[in-house]
Amino acid sequence: MNALAHGLGHIGRIGIWAADFDHLSAREIREAAAAVEDLGFGALWFPETTGREAMAQAAILLAATRRITVASGMTDIYARDPVTAAAAQRTLEEAFPGRFLLGLWESHPSLAQDIRGHRFGPAPVAVRAYLDALDSAPFGPPGTAGPPQRVLAALDPGMLALAAERAQGAMVLGMPVAYTRVARTALGADGLLAVTQLCVLGDDDGHDHADTADTADTANTANTAASADTADLARTTAEAALPNRRGLLRGLGYENPDALDGRLVDALVAHGRAEDIAHRVQEHFDAGADHVSLHLVTTAPGSPSVRQWERIAAHLPLRPGGHAPAFAASTFD
Repeated sequence: MNALAHGLGHIGRIGIWAADFDHLSAREIREAAAAVEDLGFGALWFPETTGREAMAQAAILLAATRRITVASGMTDIYARDPVTAAAAQRTLEEAFPGRFLLGLWESHPSLAQDIRGHRFGPAPVAVRAYLDALDSAPFGPPGTAGPPQRVLAALDPGMLALAAERAQGAMVLGMPVAYTRVARTALGADGLLAVTQLCVLGDDDGHDHADTADTADTANTANTAASADTADLARTTAEAALPNRRGLLRGLGYENPDALDGRLVDALVAHGRAEDIAHRVQEHFDAGADHVSLHLVTTAPGSPSVRQWERIAAHLPLRPGGHAPAFAASTFD
């Protein structure tokens, strides 16, 4: 694998997937973006669904930071025509050279048809046509018509094949490590493989040592309850991921995904201690990923997850205040 060959080494090895930014104010997302950068993460990813327009949000995040790559990981192809998308990408490239990564998404029928009023087409066919128009779009600032930096949000084999053919690589969201191996094979050795790992972080491990048997019992009870809450949120998160993944999960050997047994929940959602999440990141690297972004799910989506990001960052090979190492070998001890 050699994502540097595509000029994308600047995204580093590890990023944050900010799924909750649409629940926050513009001031809060600016502050959160700066915190992600200061912790040393290489990229800040976000989706486009029902909140802010993707290109405008990217501009807000780029202006609030200095070095970090901002990646619109799921830019809806039905949200803007290809000429407008190309002009927007080129405008961001002019203003923030080398720091914006466009990730295109085929959308969902309910969003494309019921809300946006478009006719939803088969994903590979519709995305291919969009890419054709994007590449031939005539508008944009002068001097910014070079090869675009883009990835495709891809789960199924058809979209992975299209990503290998027409983009720098693919972003795979919410799949087990076993599927990272499948995606690497589909992309070949040189395509960028960015995976997004669903995470639920448990409570702090560093509780004060109990001085008496009573306080020890109280602490143990509290820890047990916290562990149960973490497991419940992990199961809820895995259940929410099922609709678009059942067939792919069956192909990985999970014969009855709807049963949501512990093995499948653990495969879809890294949960528990910060060390456990860091270990999952390394497993994706070992399976062929170039970059892993962490989609942290919490019980408070209306609040920035800065404290949780800090706890996880302490167990990752980041450079606080600067770039994360760019595709360097990494180990988690």
